[in-house]
Amino acid sequence: MIHYSCDRCRRTIDPKEEVRYVVKLEVHAAIEPVELDEGDDDRDYLAEIQDILERLDDSDDEYSVDESFHRRSFDLCPECYRKFMLNPIGSDLNAQIGFSAN
Repeated sequence: MIHYSCDRCRRTIDPKEEVRYVVKLEVHAAIEPVELDEGDDDRDYLAEIQDILERLDDSDDEYSVDESFHRRSFDLCPECYRKFMLNPIGSDLNAQIGFSAN
């Protein structure tokens, strides 16, 4: 038998008695297209691609493939699903409302 638990509250989810919600999260770098100038006709594109590939091999590169794409999946119980849908990115609701400091 497959065991399911909520990834948010850690409670066991029995699929025979309640709905299990699956949240799939995909994050990737949004790279904007570069406009080409007419003077770019003499560029060595193969050398530029080689330079990019060499930089990707460096573990310190801030744009490495491992850091630019992530895919995760989470199981949620019905209660945690409702809470997640109210605030899916976890933004601070108090900061948006603007309560006074008194």
